Amino acid sequence: MNLQKMLNQLKSHPGYHDSGMILIHNGVVRNHSRDGRKVKSLSIKVDHEKVKKIIEKNKNKKGIIEILIDIREGTDVKVGEDLMYLLVMGDIRDNIIPVLKETLDEIKSTASKKQEVFL
Repeated sequence: MNLQKMLNQLKSHPGYHDSGMILIHNGVVRNHSRDGRKVKSLSIKVDHEKVKKIIEKNKNKKGIIEILIDIREGTDVKVGEDLMYLLVMGDIRDNIIPVLKETLDEIKSTASKKQEVFL
């Protein structure tokens, strides 16, 4: 996973000079679950075809120029490690912020599965 490489890819995109914003989500493994239990690591599985369809659908929304994603997969992703980079480039925040949220929510609910490993 390389966030700088992804940013550089967006900045070399033909539509970069039409953009006014790049919004970045950087998901990180927390040391506790939502219910407060101590987390040691995560196991993550991704349905890449579903992710691709979600990205393509959301790239067609008003004001969106490009969407890039990198999701870490594996069985022993440690606390503090990066899980996901999601970058949305577009014209104005009124268009970009909702698309980032919708894309993230849909990927997390339909295209990826995580299992916490507890201490």
